[in-house]
Amino acid sequence: MQKVNLLLVEDEPFLAKVTKESLEQLNYSVVHATDGKKAFSIFQNQLFNLCIIDVMLPQTDGFTLVKQIRALGSQVPILFLTSRVATKDVIEGYQSGGNDYLKKPFSLEELYLRIAELIKRFDSKVITKEEILMIGRYHFVASKQTLQNGTDLVRLSHRETQLLKLLYEHKNALLERKQALITLWGDDSFFNTRTMDVFITKLRKHLSSDRDVEILNVRGIGYKLIC
Repeated sequence: MQKVNLLLVEDEPFLAKVTKESLEQLNYSVVHATDGKKAFSIFQNQLFNLCIIDVMLPQTDGFTLVKQIRALGSQVPILFLTSRVATKDVIEGYQSGGNDYLKKPFSLEELYLRIAELIKRFDSKVITKEEILMIGRYHFVASKQTLQNGTDLVRLSHRETQLLKLLYEHKNALLERKQALITLWGDDSFFNTRTMDVFITKLRKHLSSDRDVEILNVRGIGYKLIC
């Protein structure tokens, strides 16, 4: 069974070391970052089941980091660890996109329970092989809105994910333009047609590193995903 992947963002060395080692003893896989800027870079290039984030961080503070993560469209559960216990700070934590708030100092036992509960609540299970759709050399996971080729990972928007999934369901066959528009946008107006063309262009760019993958435009009729 694959491990659950956690991102720990904590700049206090001793606390980070104890927390990371304790979680690894429980069979979690833990990636540690010491500042918000580095953490965001790591998050964009790896898949995580849950993030544990301190608020007072160098480079980028925890609240801002979580806003950046949510701006990517990610719904990964996030647990704040912080000594900032004022009500306004707790409120800001939730408003920024956090899902739970554990005040320092905390017991490791309580941390374990909070992590387990968040993972259970958000059904943040490890990705199974059945969830990974192969598009050429790309691994496409619709539930995570990710497209990955080796170490290169793209976090797709919700609409990009919907459109790519629809194309995949019709791979190597014609997806009629009208069908796609009705399914995803609700009507086939001129504005929605132009909008879909923009998303097709974005998906072509995301898939451009594999020459065996193409999204063909069948003029006036629709699109065909070749893979």
